[in-house]
Amino acid sequence: MTVVLVVALLSVTAIVVALEGPPPPGPKDRCAVCGMFVAKYPNWIATIVYTDEDPLFFDGPKDLFRYLVREQKQGNAEAEIWVTDYYTTKPLKAREAVYVAGSDVLGPMGAELVPLATAALAENFRADHGGGEVLTFDDVDDTVLQSLD
Repeated sequence: MTVVLVVALLSVTAIVVALEGPPPPGPKDRCAVCGMFVAKYPNWIATIVYTDEDPLFFDGPKDLFRYLVREQKQGNAEAEIWVTDYYTTKPLKAREAVYVAGSDVLGPMGAELVPLATAALAENFRADHGGGEVLTFDDVDDTVLQSLD
């Protein structure tokens, strides 16, 4: 009975995450890459939610992608991966977002990948803040990350 209840709760949690977004970090949650407290930077939080593990939090998309590239988990379809939309500051599915690197907007750790909901918004952002080409989730690799250092 307990096993069935736990499995049912995990399934409900996965459905809620898929529909509403990731759980918010607590005051003691740290970035899985650099160790910064992430709740201090709500406009930049990125999250990975695996169905059978605690969520992983990041202080921004740059560290999220560092984790994904380093762990070679970019294609892990089991995870819900979220970033925070620059304009709305609401959760945005990372695989659906577009990103601008090299703009004049800085995140908690300096140069950052700026997540946006659409390519049109990314072009508007670039007109205001500069930056390189508009990138998709699959475009972000180690070369892009190194350009932000």
